[in-house]
Order: sequence, then C-alpha cells, then structure tokens
Amino acid sequence: MSSGFSGSPALVRGGLVVIDPSSGAVRRVITLQYNPDSVSRTLHAQSPGEGGERSEALRLRGPAVETFKLDAELDAADQLEFPDQNPDTVLLGLFPQLAALETLVYPTVATLVSNDAAASAGTIEIIPSEAPLTLFVWSAQRVVPVRLTELTITEEAFDPALNPIRAKVSLSLRVLSVDDVGFTERAGTLFLSYLQRKEQLAAKATAGTLSALGIGGIG
Repeated sequence: MSSGFSGSPALVRGGLVVIDPSSGAVRRVITLQYNPDSVSRTLHAQSPGEGGERSEALRLRGPAVETFKLDAELDAADQLEFPDQNPDTVLLGLFPQLAALETLVYPTVATLVSNDAAASAGTIEIIPSEAPLTLFVWSAQRVVPVRLTELTITEEAFDPALNPIRAKVSLSLRVLSVDDVGFTERAGTLFLSYLQRKEQLAAKATAGTLSALGIGGIG
C-alpha cells in the first residue's frame, strides 16, 4: 500500500507577486517556471562620500541601494505535450507569460486614455498613476518590495504561427526601501521586515576569532 510520500522535497519556486499597494490584496502571482541557477545582488552603501567631513566617515545616510539580477527560462514544451489541458499554450505559446511580466513596466490602457482625456480638457498637471506593488519572493527568507527597472526578453523558438515557445528573460529589480516609499506605506513595512530578517540571520552567523586572522588583539 502506497504511503503517498515520494521521498523528495517539494520544490519551492521563486517569482513575483503583484499586490494592491493600499489593501495588500494579491492581484497576480508570477511563478518562475524554472528557478535560475544564480541570482546576483549588488548593494551600494549610502555614505556621505569622499567630500564628507571626517566626523561623517562612519555614517550611513540610509539603507543600502540593493538590486537583484536574474535570468529565467521559459519553455512551453511541457504544456504542449498535453494540448487538451493547455489550450491557451497551444493557441498563444508563451505570449501570456511574457505579457504578465511586460505589463509590470507599462501603465494600463485605461490610465493612458484617462490621462490623455485630462490633458485634452486642459488639466495643468497630470499626476502619474500609482502602479501595483511588486514583491520579489525567493524563499520565505526573502520577500522584498521591488521595482522592475529592466526587462530583457530573448525569444529562442517559435511554433508555426510564430508564437514564442522558448524564451530567456533577464530581470533587474531595485529594492524599494523606506527612503523610496516612507515608513507608513505597505512597501515600507515590507522593507523593514526584510531588513529585520537580515539582522536576525546575521545574528545566527558563526562568530570568527581574532586568532584565525593571525592577530592577538586590536589596538
């Protein structure tokens, strides 16, 4: 009698979650089909800089500016193997998955039309619309508000109707900190949770010793 236990752990996938910035309601979950082999991160410290006074040498003006870069692969082969279960993939290939990513960097058609109507009516200032809030999720340890700053799509294979069926996607994501959004916004709260988790993880790091560095003391 089978126990139902496969013996292999469930695969956790990375991805993006689009939420309403006010209510926090989830609007869309974009799951990466295959987890990238690597994710690169760059952190730029916000220090006073070379022109700062000596008394400011150790000061930080705010949270580091952090960016993520990753390359993801999309392939419709698995879905096309079962066409009856995946009619949209048969008809459109990867267009829906790619469009879900692309619309993260576009205002909606309704917003564009509304702004044009307001401009035609003589409105002096058109206030940019607020986009949904995007979260980069890479395990339970890393749920962070981000802005998609660059998206590169390389379509590598097509079906007879020229629908893309294999593609590579490069994402550049800039972390939104309290410097960007403030402390009271939902994105600010999520950032503080993200930073707090960093501090908790740092506290669990194995402490080194001065002797391991070949010195007996400081001073």
